Amino acid sequence: MPGRLFLTRPLVDLAVALGVDVPQDEDPPRHNIVPGQDLLVLTRAGLTHMRWGLIPVGRKNARGRPVMDTIINVRGETVFEKSAFAGTVRALIPVDGWYEWTGERRKKQTWCIWPKDGSFLTFAGITDVWTAPGGLTISQIALVTCPPSEDVRLLHHRMGVVVAPEDRQMWLTGTENEARALIKSAPNNTLRHKKADDVDWKAP
Repeated sequence: MPGRLFLTRPLVDLAVALGVDVPQDEDPPRHNIVPGQDLLVLTRAGLTHMRWGLIPVGRKNARGRPVMDTIINVRGETVFEKSAFAGTVRALIPVDGWYEWTGERRKKQTWCIWPKDGSFLTFAGITDVWTAPGGLTISQIALVTCPPSEDVRLLHHRMGVVVAPEDRQMWLTGTENEARALIKSAPNNTLRHKKADDVDWKAP
C-alpha cells in the first residue's frame, strides 16, 4: 500500500501527456514523497498541489469530539460508504511509481514499483478542504487502495487504484457508479519492481 511515492519526470512532459496547462512553478525531481508533504494532483481544473493526508471534515468520535487522525490511504471498498468521506471530491495523483518494503523489522528490503512501459501512473484519490484551528484552510488528499495485482502481491496485500488513461476523465467527472467500477487492481503484467538500491534514477 503506497506510503512513499516518487515523481521524477519533467512537469512539462507530464502536463502535456495529461492534456492540461503547465503550472508556473516547475517541480524538481522527487525521489521520496512522504505523507504530510504536498503532492501534485490532477483535478477537474488542472494540476495543483495538495497535502498528502486527509483529516475527514466533520468526523467525530463517540464523545462528539473532532477526530484529528490523518488518513493517507482509504479503502476503495468503503470509500463511498463511510460518512467520514461524504462530500469529498475525486482527483488523480500522477506518479512515476511507489515504494514497498519486505522482510523483518530493521532488515527490510525497499522495492521500487513502476510501469513496465516507462509511462507514469495516475492513482485515484479523494480530496477536500480542511479548516484548521485559527481559520487556515488546507487542501488535502488521500489515495484510494484496492487488493494487489499479481505484480504486487508478493510485496504487499494492498495497492493504489491505478486509473488507466482512458478512464481518467470518468474518475474525475463520472457518476458514483462509474467511479466504483474503476476501483480494481491494475492489470497483471503491467508493473515491474526492483530493489531500490539497484535503481538507476536516470532511467528507471
